[in-house]
Amino acid sequence: MSNPTAAILVIGDEILSGRTREANAYHLANELTRVGIDLREIRVVPDDHEVIVDALNALRAAHTHVFTSGGIGPTHDDITADAVAAAFGVGIDVRDDARELLENALAERGLTPTADQLRMARIPDGATLIVNGRTGAPGFSIGNVHVMAGVPSIFVDMVETVLPTLDAGAPRLSRELRFEVGEGRIASPLRELAEAMPEVIFGSYPFREGQIRGTNIVVRATDPALLDEAMTRLEEIRTRVG
Repeated sequence: MSNPTAAILVIGDEILSGRTREANAYHLANELTRVGIDLREIRVVPDDHEVIVDALNALRAAHTHVFTSGGIGPTHDDITADAVAAAFGVGIDVRDDARELLENALAERGLTPTADQLRMARIPDGATLIVNGRTGAPGFSIGNVHVMAGVPSIFVDMVETVLPTLDAGAPRLSRELRFEVGEGRIASPLRELAEAMPEVIFGSYPFREGQIRGTNIVVRATDPALLDEAMTRLEEIRTRVG
């Protein structure tokens, strides 16, 4: 049985302009691999309502789970929640439970929420909250879409909250073998091995260390026996090519 699949939709002009370095997809990829959900697509889009809606609808139709990052803050360009509501064809408004979480978090700092801050308590109808213990402003899940903050520390916490609630599969195991020859020397036998073992993922990553030009082959599989077999056959290739 194949693993569930996932995509992440990263939202924000600051990512596309290079103003902010994206870190959330890297973290999510590692966490999904650990629990047995295969991340198949990473898409980055601007703060544009129609673009977000179109991308979200395409991704949620193609994958078991979709995660979004960014665009749920208090400013004018934080439009993710509205776009998600539009994609699902539901209403959106400030919700009492989300408001309470936000008010309680601000009260601990002696503050009350402004009208702009209350934008972070606007939740699409039918969504389930993703609690955020750092600032009180929640994310939410609706259908197979999980809407999370773009701030990396908050995103990490939200992923930790959501992952145990999701259907997962078999963790993908990984091993690596070093070849001290260039990719061209092993391309043909590696292709043949990949074709013979379609349930195994082979990655080829060249490197250079001083005068040595080599290739690291990374093998990934959910079945430990298949992983062992692939490594044995790679060892045989390494012996042949030198």
